[in-house]
Amino acid sequence: MYDPGLAARLDEIMSGILEMEVTRMFGGYGFLMNGHMCVGIWNDMLVIRVGTGGWEAIAGDAHVRPMDLTGRVMRGWAMIAPDGVTEDAELQRYVDMAITFCAALPPKAKS
Repeated sequence: MYDPGLAARLDEIMSGILEMEVTRMFGGYGFLMNGHMCVGIWNDMLVIRVGTGGWEAIAGDAHVRPMDLTGRVMRGWAMIAPDGVTEDAELQRYVDMAITFCAALPPKAKS
């Protein structure tokens, strides 16, 4: 299950961004941008796709850790604990990083 309060905050941020599509998978909640997973929630953690450069920029932030759901770190992804996104400006900063990264990816072909 995912944090519905964080989901509502993300819904508000993502409203009006045409490239975004809500997705629910593996018990989580997230947003695809041009077919690529961009931002999501796993349990109570914010999950963002920021690439390796983005990861390096935030790796030292409090409450940030590598994304590891299966015992294998996913490079270029980060998980942010709830205490790291209590303020809207903090959440917006991380979401903006993910949007910037994913906007540069070529759209995935629709199946």
